[in-house]
Amino acid sequence: MGSETKPIKRRKLSDEVKDRILETIQLEALSPGDILPSERELMTLYGVGRPAIREAMQSLQGMGLIEVRHGERPRVAEASMDSALEQMSLTMQHILSHSGTTLEHLKEARLGLETYLAGRAASVRTEAQVDQIRSVLSAQRAARPDPVKFMHLDGAFHQSIADICGNPLYSAVTRAIFDWLSVFHVGTVRNPGLEDLTLSEHEDIFDAISGGDSARAANAMKDHLLRSNKLYHQSNARGSGQPG
Repeated sequence: MGSETKPIKRRKLSDEVKDRILETIQLEALSPGDILPSERELMTLYGVGRPAIREAMQSLQGMGLIEVRHGERPRVAEASMDSALEQMSLTMQHILSHSGTTLEHLKEARLGLETYLAGRAASVRTEAQVDQIRSVLSAQRAARPDPVKFMHLDGAFHQSIADICGNPLYSAVTRAIFDWLSVFHVGTVRNPGLEDLTLSEHEDIFDAISGGDSARAANAMKDHLLRSNKLYHQSNARGSGQPG
């Protein structure tokens, strides 16, 4: 049967309003910080009630496209990769919790990305950036008794390496992937000595980056993440997790 026989889907009024507002932003080339019409003006403009306007605005705010502050007219939000990826956080964690295949695909993507970033960081790092990683590593070493803080600093270590490369996309994606995976890497049962192993591997990565050895840095990161993934499977079978 042709597409003309398909039933016409009814749309929520707020969805239509949302699309109209997006169209206005695009056609008028509005920039972050530009003011949008007030609720009352939108009601008059589109001929709809306040509930449809508010629902549309809440949806756009949830998507990170506009800012709505009490007592002020809405504004176009500042665009960033971090905010875009943050909108996906709950959805991604839900998907990962119910799809082992997707979880493995994400781990594979992280392996390829961070292996490259470690090698790249070794070739472009500055002394100030090396000092930053050294500081994070020192703090993580001191945080061994505190699993939550240790995991937070684990993420900071990997993030510092991504940030060295100077590409905001790499930084945002690295941060998002670590956040999405973190729920799987902190278990109620800890493996004794695992923190020391993680620190030892981090130190190998740091030494290679500090010394400007791209190949060694990439290999050290690859070995670290492969070990982390392998131990995750072993720990998961026992109901525990590990840092990475």
